[in-house]
Amino acid sequence: MADAWSKPYQVVVEVENKECKLLKNFATLGLLNLKVVDLRSSSKGSVKHLVELDLDQVKHVSSKLGGPGKKKQTARGRQAMWFKSEGCEVCNTILTNDAFLVTGKSVEQGRILYSFMVPTFEAYTSTIRTLEDAGHKVNVLKLGEFKPKTGVLTENQERVFWLAFKGGYFDFPRKIGARELSNKLGIKPSTLSETLRRGTRRMLENYFKEEIQ
Repeated sequence: MADAWSKPYQVVVEVENKECKLLKNFATLGLLNLKVVDLRSSSKGSVKHLVELDLDQVKHVSSKLGGPGKKKQTARGRQAMWFKSEGCEVCNTILTNDAFLVTGKSVEQGRILYSFMVPTFEAYTSTIRTLEDAGHKVNVLKLGEFKPKTGVLTENQERVFWLAFKGGYFDFPRKIGARELSNKLGIKPSTLSETLRRGTRRMLENYFKEEIQ
């Protein structure tokens, strides 16, 4: 695994972000105070937003702004749709500090929670400093450092599992795919697959050790 990710961190921040380009586009249609229920990085600097809408808004918004067509029913009986836009200053700051964005959601008008992974503490401080220097109010809610624990896996295997788990690789649906995760970590997809396979075998051997003997 690339040495750059030898001491990674998981970060959750709340940022006052009134410059979200997608929400600005919605505002031009007279739709304010929309709820972003998920936010993920995409290709070439673009960002995908899962936006919750009333059922009567779905057709109107789709015809005006477009969407990938994938919809999701929310707990409140509304629908959420994925939309892609260029990343705003906040998203781009996160993505350009060697980090990868896991998810995000709006909590109030102009305030968004972002969860992301950074390879080092220095990358974390650089991200926060850049956001604050740009005038954004940042509230750090969580800063979790990778610390080897079990002794069952090698440190490298445990680090890869930690990053994959925290990054949403094991979620359903996945928040990050194998190719994107391996690219972020600077390793080949085949190396990621082999590391996870060997690590899984180690954990299963430890779990079923009484039956193996």
